[in-house]
Amino acid sequence: MTIIDIARLSGVSKSTVSRVLSGAGNVSQEARDKVMAAVQESGFRRNDLARSLRSGRTGMIGLLIPDIANPFWADVARGAQDAADAEDISLLIFNSDWDPERERRHLQALTQSRVDAAIVNPVRDGLDDFLRFQIPLVLIGSSAERFPQLPSVGSDISQGVSIGLDRIVAAGLGMPALLVGDAERTARERFVAAVRAVGEAEGWPLDEMRLEDGQYTVEGGRAAMERLLKAGPPRVVFAANDLMALGALQAIRAAGLRCPEEVALLGFDGIPAAEVSTPALTTVGKPSREIGRQAFKLLNRKVTGQAEAPRLSLPCTLIERETLPRIDHPRAVGTG
Repeated sequence: MTIIDIARLSGVSKSTVSRVLSGAGNVSQEARDKVMAAVQESGFRRNDLARSLRSGRTGMIGLLIPDIANPFWADVARGAQDAADAEDISLLIFNSDWDPERERRHLQALTQSRVDAAIVNPVRDGLDDFLRFQIPLVLIGSSAERFPQLPSVGSDISQGVSIGLDRIVAAGLGMPALLVGDAERTARERFVAAVRAVGEAEGWPLDEMRLEDGQYTVEGGRAAMERLLKAGPPRVVFAANDLMALGALQAIRAAGLRCPEEVALLGFDGIPAAEVSTPALTTVGKPSREIGRQAFKLLNRKVTGQAEAPRLSLPCTLIERETLPRIDHPRAVGTG
């Protein structure tokens, strides 16, 4: 089925069919109705490759995230894909595994695939390394803050940490021990800095704060928690992501300790698995799916030549479950 066939079925010229399918405005409503009726009847689909060669666009964008196995990043991808589908745009998803060399190869593959643009959670440090690929970019996540020259979307980490710590303080638990990720990650720096800012206001002895580094995984959280327990169980632990918190919960239970009665626990991310743990994990939820949606919207504006927005920092929410003690008369929890 071709445009010529649609013209014959609808009784209009080939050029009229072309104008209707391209969305041009100089077509009568009667002719438009005839063409669309013929399209629906015949099941005709436009030749997107030919259309892309004329417009210079392929109708495809790339998404490069660090860990598709982490439910947080999977949900970010879902948000981006939902937004892309609504615009009839295809999404190609790549996983960097936090590896700068793999990230470089994937960006090169996206360029060779002639994607119109890409959404990237950056692992690499150099802005020039991204710009040399010469495709429009929108960055996501805490790492994007290293590149203020580019539009980006992420969670408001300071606000999220603040509401989490307000909840810990309201329960009378005092200064938490921290489970954090790789010391080279921007997310770790932002998390620890936000905790210290609140701690100073609370008058905590920050030089005595217990902190364990680990991988942002269940296994990493379990190993870090085991190290904390060897030096004596902390009263409360704040983990920098939910996977680490779930691993910490495993270590707490394996040590024969009760949560939250003996060791309380707070996570950060809001992944679905946190809801079905035993006990269910109290956590600070990031707007993962909305991050993906907003990143696509920013990218689409950039591709179509609209004004770029600065970094969008989306608020987090406290998700009350079972790993922090209940509060009968809570103080107001701040919103940052």
